[in-house]
Amino acid sequence: MWDDKGEQYLDLYGGHAVISIGHTHPHWVKRIEEQLEKIAFYSNSIKIPLQQKLAEKLGQISGKDDYQLFLCNSGAEANENALKLASFHNGRKKVIAFSKSFHGRTSLAVAVTDNKNYVAPINETGNVIFLPFNDKQALEDCFKEKGKEISSVIIEGIQGVGGINVAEESFLQKIRELCNEYGAVYIADGIQCGFGRSGKFFSHDFAGVTADIYTMAKGMGNGFPVAGIIIAPHIKPKHFQLGTTFGGNHLACAASLAVLEILEEEKLMGNAVMVGKYLKDELEDIPELKRVRGRGLMIGFDVPEELKDLRKNLLWNQKIFTGESKPNVIRLLPSLALKKRDAEDFIEALKEEIAAIQNDHGGELSSAIHEGGADPGRSK
Repeated sequence: MWDDKGEQYLDLYGGHAVISIGHTHPHWVKRIEEQLEKIAFYSNSIKIPLQQKLAEKLGQISGKDDYQLFLCNSGAEANENALKLASFHNGRKKVIAFSKSFHGRTSLAVAVTDNKNYVAPINETGNVIFLPFNDKQALEDCFKEKGKEISSVIIEGIQGVGGINVAEESFLQKIRELCNEYGAVYIADGIQCGFGRSGKFFSHDFAGVTADIYTMAKGMGNGFPVAGIIIAPHIKPKHFQLGTTFGGNHLACAASLAVLEILEEEKLMGNAVMVGKYLKDELEDIPELKRVRGRGLMIGFDVPEELKDLRKNLLWNQKIFTGESKPNVIRLLPSLALKKRDAEDFIEALKEEIAAIQNDHGGELSSAIHEGGADPGRSK
């Protein structure tokens, strides 16, 4: 990326994991331009062949070709519709969500988000039960107590805003088991961790289970606003339960089709695995960084207090964009097309900035010792 002064930046944040195939990929641009010259929008009151084409391609690449697709505009809207559809399906109200979760800022989506800064009084509801992330016993106990009231469980396969916390495979398997036993709906939030970012199409796939509803957005359109949910065959939506004016418009479908075609043709999920492994291995070898974690090109690590300026220095000194989670996590969410040589440049820049901060601190310490104790025997 370049700023208004022509300064070049390396983007390892992708605008909140949105840029999945690279900024202004030529095929993506061409797809949207060609569609724009035909028709940009018409209502969902008619059949739109591009939606069908997108559904088929999505089913093929995700391996969920028997699922139904509902298209909307944003991740929050996708989660909102998933929660609503689950409640329609089993007639229940209670939802299980988890600590440090983030599912969006609209009414229902923010109600299942574990951050009081985002939840207005009007969003508060007694229908959401927050449990500790990756705590199987707490989950079992909750289902034993309230199982017949629970409509759905919503979980990110890898928490994004919460700090790149990976859901344990056995935990996702336990969710599947309990949802089966009690008739609840398993909602896999793949807004940030889906669409190939983890190295599998949905990060939940690592657990070898299938969810009832998958939500997606972020990298789905590479910056064009598009989102959706895919729905397992046993859940039967009825006409008018879900609706949208702009969701699944012609341009959105063109953008998302381009993303899927590029993911497939350029083998970007494989690239995410390879470059992601390189980054994780290198980061784990840097002793100052703690708890390196993630999958594919969704990586986080903890930064100690003495390196609190590391992210800022990477931006201003090295011209590298990274993300963060408060208070001390750096998040890497680059395009899945990230080249290994760019990853190498990042690691080199990271080491350089860590050394610079340590040298500055060492100089300050040396100066403080010198000023405070130049001649301890002298008194005024």
